[in-house]
Amino acid sequence: MGKLRESKQIMALLAINKEVEIAEIAKVLEITEEIINKYIKNYLIRGIESIKKGKSSGRPGKLNKKQKEELAEIIENGPSQAGFSGGCWRSPMIVELIREKYGVKYSVFYIAELLKNMGFSFQKARFISDHLDEDKRKVWLEETWPKIFNLARKKGAYLLFGDEVSFPQWGSLSYTWARRGQQPTIKTSGTRKSFRVFGLIDYFTGRFFYQATTLHFNSDTYQAFLTSVIRRTSKHIILVQDGAKYHTSKQLKNFFHLNKSCLSVFQLPTYSPDFNPIEKLWKNMKKSHIHLHHFPSFDSLQSKVNQALFDFSLQPFAVLALFGFYDSINEILPLAA
Repeated sequence: MGKLRESKQIMALLAINKEVEIAEIAKVLEITEEIINKYIKNYLIRGIESIKKGKSSGRPGKLNKKQKEELAEIIENGPSQAGFSGGCWRSPMIVELIREKYGVKYSVFYIAELLKNMGFSFQKARFISDHLDEDKRKVWLEETWPKIFNLARKKGAYLLFGDEVSFPQWGSLSYTWARRGQQPTIKTSGTRKSFRVFGLIDYFTGRFFYQATTLHFNSDTYQAFLTSVIRRTSKHIILVQDGAKYHTSKQLKNFFHLNKSCLSVFQLPTYSPDFNPIEKLWKNMKKSHIHLHHFPSFDSLQSKVNQALFDFSLQPFAVLALFGFYDSINEILPLAA
C-alpha cells in the first residue's frame, strides 16, 4: 500500500510538472484533488524528502516477461486485431487492453514508460489506403516501370512524374494557441483561399516544370499546363500521372490522342502516392518554406510559394535525389540495354 501511494505521489508531481490539469490527474490516479494539492504543498516545503523512500522511484512492474512478450506482439499486430476501432494505438487503449486481458491496472502516465522499456516509441503513423491493390502495384514495378524506363531511354525523352498541390493561406484547421481549459472556436465561411501548383519532375535530369495558379484544378487548367510544357521542349515527353478525375477525363483523353506524337501517358496504380517522387518534393517544399510561417495576406503566401518553386527549380540534384526508390528498383530489375 505504501509503495502504491508513493508511486501515485511521484506520478502526480511529474504530471503537474508537465502542466496537466489537477482534475485530470485526480481522475486518472483515482485520488482526490485535495490529496494532490497536499502532495504539491509538501513538496514545496520539504522537497524530495516529502516523498517516502522506497526501493524504486517508479511503479513496480506487474506483467511478467511472457506477458510482456505477448503484449508486444498484440501491439505490433495493431488495434483492430485486438478488437479496438481505429488504426492507431493510444495509451488509454493499451491500459484497457492490459486490464481486460491480464487483470492488471496501470496508470496512463506510467504506460508510456512501460512501452519505452519494451522497445516502443510514440511516433507519427504513415497512413496507406485500404483500397490498395498489391497485385497491380507489383505489376507496375515489375512490368510497367521497366517498359516506361526503356521507352524513355530509347526516345531520349523526358520521363516526367506529375502531381498537384494546394497551399491554403491559413493552413489546416486543427491546432491553435489558446487559453488553457478554453477550447478555441474558429470562424469559417466554408471556403478557403488556396494557391495551387501543377508540377512535373524529370527522372533523368532533375528538371522541374511548374505552373502556379489561383484557379481550380480541372481538365481545362491541367490541359493548359501540359500544353505549356509541350511548347517549352522539343523532346518527347513520357508523362506518369495518378488517377485524378481531371487527369483521365474525356477532354484529356482527346488531348493525349491529339498529341501522341510528342506525348506518351502512363497511369500510376490507384492509391499509390508512394510511387510518385514529386510527392516528396511538395513535402520538402512545405517543410523548408511554408511550415512555421505566418501569411498575413494571400499575396504574401503567393510570394513565398513562388520563391520556393524557383528555389527548387535551381536544384536539379535535390530533385534527382527524390528518385532513389526507382533507382533501387532499376538495380534489381532486368532493364533493356
